[in-house]
Amino acid sequence: MGLLEGRRALIFGVANDHSIAWGIAQALHAEGAIVGFSSVESLVERRVRPLATSIGSTFVEPCDVQSDEQIRGVMEKWQAAHGQIDILVHALAFAKREDLDGEFVATSRDGFALAMDVSAYSLVALVREARPLLHPGSSVLTLTYYGAEKVVANYNVMGVAKAALEACVRYLAADLGPSGIRVNAISAGPVRTLAASGIAGFKKLYGSFAETAPLRSNITIEDVGKSAVYLASDLSSAVTGEVHYVDGGFNVLGVPLAEG
Repeated sequence: MGLLEGRRALIFGVANDHSIAWGIAQALHAEGAIVGFSSVESLVERRVRPLATSIGSTFVEPCDVQSDEQIRGVMEKWQAAHGQIDILVHALAFAKREDLDGEFVATSRDGFALAMDVSAYSLVALVREARPLLHPGSSVLTLTYYGAEKVVANYNVMGVAKAALEACVRYLAADLGPSGIRVNAISAGPVRTLAASGIAGFKKLYGSFAETAPLRSNITIEDVGKSAVYLASDLSSAVTGEVHYVDGGFNVLGVPLAEG
């Protein structure tokens, strides 16, 4: 029997088979969880449903997370199909491509608002609408990145949005903790995803990462999935409001030195 046998997991944000969210979905499924998916409408039939089918999942719903009404609709359909939510995964982030290149000071007002809405506020919106379905022992997970803490070239407005997301994790953990609901974030090292491809200079960042991270290796979606299992399971029953690093130790370095 797996660590998550019979648990019900709803995952927002799978884009394709390279998505970190897909790595999490596979890991949760492997431990016995029943997994459902929600993603942007344009990706559902072409990319998400085939992945869902491959692990026996029948719950696949489109959702624009800038719409509270659409989020509420997904939650209502989930309740009808599966009842409660044991695991809620928020793997959503977006910024305009032009705001992920050059100087942060050039960020447009509407670009800033868009990045904050989709990448940070959407976690609050999802949790608010899911709250009636959450229960003592439920776990909420989101994805962040080291650019929330330190300046990463070209990460720009997304770094600010991820910093807001991490603050949201702490405040939500405080709100939901008395109900026995945990809220945590995973901060993964650079992974080749569709979202990452929009960041100028990502290939160079990715290429040098394994030379400087203490574990001297790149991060995979499987690595993140394993940590998600820990945070979704009773193994982390006393852990909430935390940012859990899956970055080969990169975050502990002050002045990274590549091997000579």
